[in-house]
Amino acid sequence: MKAQQLLNERIPQGDDAFAELRVYRVPSSVPCSLHLLKYSLVFIVRGVCVLRYDNEAGKGDHKHIGDVETPYSFTTPAALIADFWRDVDLLKEPK
Repeated sequence: MKAQQLLNERIPQGDDAFAELRVYRVPSSVPCSLHLLKYSLVFIVRGVCVLRYDNEAGKGDHKHIGDVETPYSFTTPAALIADFWRDVDLLKEPK
């Protein structure tokens, strides 16, 4: 079985920002992940990636907020997307 694309969307978030969500079902888990998804969810503002959720081979599930990388506890695809949008909303809040 080849990788199956489940989601590939680019969603505008105002004049200078967008979110891009890519999720694939893969035939075997990515090294250090315990599920059959490969994903990259990003939030770009003024050409800079300010938020990224991914499961890079060898690192497993994690997220980046700015330059800070932290582990992410993957449970379900729906929770992953909800957690991503929650962080996008927090980053969009006026400081």
